[in-house]
Amino acid sequence: MDFLRWEIVLAVLGVVVPIAAALYEFIVVGRKRLGYRVQMDTTATEAVHSRYAGALQQLQDGDGTRLVDPSFVLLRIENNGATHIDTDDYAVLPDDKVGIRVRFPGRRVAGLVVTELSDSFLRPCFNEDSGLSVRDGVIELPKVPLNRAAHYKVLAALERTEEDGVPGDNGEAFPEPEIVGGIKGGVGNGGVQETESRTGASRQVIALIVFLVLVVLGQLAVSLADDETPAPLDCATGRLTLTGSTAFRDVLVDAAASYRKTCPGSDFRFATEGSGQGLRTLDAAGRDKKAAGMLAFTDGAKGDGYPQLLPRPLAFSLFTMVVNKEAGVQDLSLRQIRDVYAGRVTNWEELGGNDMPVRLVGRFSTSGSRKTFQRHVLDGRQEPPYSSDNCRERAAGAAEQGPLRCERNSTGEVLDAVAGAPGALGYSGLGEASGRRDLLLLSIDGRRAGLEGADYGAYPFWETEYAHTYGEPEAGSLAASFLRYLTNEVGKDVIRSHGHRPCAELQNPVLCRPVARETQTEASAPAG
Repeated sequence: MDFLRWEIVLAVLGVVVPIAAALYEFIVVGRKRLGYRVQMDTTATEAVHSRYAGALQQLQDGDGTRLVDPSFVLLRIENNGATHIDTDDYAVLPDDKVGIRVRFPGRRVAGLVVTELSDSFLRPCFNEDSGLSVRDGVIELPKVPLNRAAHYKVLAALERTEEDGVPGDNGEAFPEPEIVGGIKGGVGNGGVQETESRTGASRQVIALIVFLVLVVLGQLAVSLADDETPAPLDCATGRLTLTGSTAFRDVLVDAAASYRKTCPGSDFRFATEGSGQGLRTLDAAGRDKKAAGMLAFTDGAKGDGYPQLLPRPLAFSLFTMVVNKEAGVQDLSLRQIRDVYAGRVTNWEELGGNDMPVRLVGRFSTSGSRKTFQRHVLDGRQEPPYSSDNCRERAAGAAEQGPLRCERNSTGEVLDAVAGAPGALGYSGLGEASGRRDLLLLSIDGRRAGLEGADYGAYPFWETEYAHTYGEPEAGSLAASFLRYLTNEVGKDVIRSHGHRPCAELQNPVLCRPVARETQTEASAPAG
């Protein structure tokens, strides 16, 4: 089952175990806990004779009797839980003033002092009526209320007694002290628990760290061993041919490369020869039942004649006029551009530029870019007829009247021709032209190509980019997946990076038009 993959199991363990350990430590175990620690338990008998022993060789009881095999014990009593301990929490009878008893097998308590109180207000807890006392080998400690982390220490002097099973006078170690006591609702059976000095990480912490390290190493091992990385949910495999608009080619190349990185089983072929040619190629493939692996892209709507082709708006695309640097112009009005293409202006000097003849570079009649240019810039008028092969001189037999004009098959060829022919003027998709340094992008009415200007009707040279399929593509096909990628996923970022605006980001994604044009359309729509 896919949801029980090892990397998921390890990740869950890496989260659940530390949380469970924290809950156990701070809520279950640490809620109420009374602890003790024997910080010192040592004899005062010389192991090596020293002339500096001094008073340690003359320890006496209260009546002047010297202590037999004397020893010292320093005991720490502490609240090491998560909540305070009150006098009523001690597990003794209500009238018993003693909360903790400490036995020393084989030894008798000769004297004690309470020392190192964590808080001075604990001092009254050890007065004469508190229950603090010494009975032979037993120290009785009162029911001291302790806040979190509060503690006190008891220093006791002891001597050896004659009991079976205890050390003699040869300096052997005494048995460990026995702590008798408990608290209500404490950890385990509520007994007083031995604690350790917190000078380093506890065994539990070390064990948790080791566990987490093993989880990380396990995830690394699983990742390295898993050669077959599953494809994302919307990936598809196969081969897809992208045809149509040359102005949109760079977007398609980058989007396909990005898709391949996510979905390695996909393969793309590019046959961009113009919008009109792309529509014809897709329609012919559909009639031959070979259109499942093909998409056609056009600058603008497909028009009539292709009833089987289904359009999908992808982007609101920008175009720009491009001019040769030797023309000496960088900004023209719409009227001046129309005068140039109507043949009323034949030299750039007439428009304030250099003394240089105007040479026009256009696209073939099937080009979507050409149709966009004629519709939005020339106000529906046709470009002048073809009259030159090399874009520099008139072809043999061409009419002498009208502007010199050549035609090229793709956007890239138009840009190369404009850059190479002195005084040449042409048009291109904004993304393709923006990276060129050998020509100039022409402003129209003082506006450079830009989304904001087009949105508000100030820049006229734009078009809606469409993707076409022959009928509805199958849901799991590469064609359907790539279309979703372009409209809803990373493909939108690719479209945006080329200066276009994805339709999904516009006010009306179905129309995919500038804001000003949508407003005009709604205002002119008939009521009712």
